[in-house]
Amino acid sequence: MADSTTPRFGFVAFAETWNGRLAMLGFVIGLATEVLTGQGILGQIGLG
Repeated sequence: MADSTTPRFGFVAFAETWNGRLAMLGFVIGLATEVLTGQGILGQIGLG
């Protein structure tokens, strides 16, 4: 269990775990948006 002296920022396990979770969430949202719209990410923002 983490106490108040455990760092939560920088290259620590806590920050890397949340970074990985948010990256996976962003990937799934991007993939779902691409499937629903039929356009790639560059097409959605007007670059493709």
